[in-house]
Amino acid sequence: MRLTLCNEVIKDLPFARQCALTASLGYDGIEIAPFTLDPEAPHRLSAARRAEVRTQAADQGLAITSLHWLLIAPAGLSITSGDAALRGRTLDVMQGLIEVAADLGAHVLVHGSPGARQVAADGDAARAEDAMAQAGAWAAGAGLVYCLEPLAARETNWCTTVEEAVGVVQRIDNPALRTMLDVCAAGNGETEAVTTLLDRWLPTGLLAHIHLNDRNRGGPGQGSDRFAPILATLYRHGYAGLCGVEPFDYYPDGPTCAARAIGYLRGILELLT
Repeated sequence: MRLTLCNEVIKDLPFARQCALTASLGYDGIEIAPFTLDPEAPHRLSAARRAEVRTQAADQGLAITSLHWLLIAPAGLSITSGDAALRGRTLDVMQGLIEVAADLGAHVLVHGSPGARQVAADGDAARAEDAMAQAGAWAAGAGLVYCLEPLAARETNWCTTVEEAVGVVQRIDNPALRTMLDVCAAGNGETEAVTTLLDRWLPTGLLAHIHLNDRNRGGPGQGSDRFAPILATLYRHGYAGLCGVEPFDYYPDGPTCAARAIGYLRGILELLT
């Protein structure tokens, strides 16, 4: 398994310095929140900027592994709205970000974005599922994997468990559309332990990504969640995918949080191997 750092943790640094720090700390890659590259229209990132970002990572020997927080910018997007114009804009952003991901050399996109997936009326859930189907088709065409992220009910009311997300993925039945597991979301929304969920769903091949964070929103090792059993379960199943370090609260600051997390996780992995 490979450890990748979600770049919003250190978003206050220029991207070239983000890459230098991420590589120096020992991460295998960097996972990009598109709004950190362009706060207005990241799906329309220029060809020159895409090339620059890719080069800045490559200069540090760092892979751009994945994209997440997809629908933060532009503001006001929704995959559930019945407004045809808004829906069209949202789908345009999703398709554009898949193209950006491909140009950056990423392999995975993670669709969380809870504010853009609220279900409030009849037809909303069906529209959300249709958006996932379209995203899966675009991802397949680009040779990427698009992951529907289950999020806790305190964040959204659509796809709040891995089982619900698996149901969507299975109905659409496109290998380019899969789901993932976020430890913080699972800790705050699932009735079963993360290790139990991994034992159940990893063998299906439907989990294509992992986010490592504590249920208290801190980094791994900064709360009550124990990550040794989680990493041991991933290792036992032969998981060879990405584990994105994605804290939301940075103690005491972003760079220190990123450094503490990688040291904690690498220490566990050394014991396992």
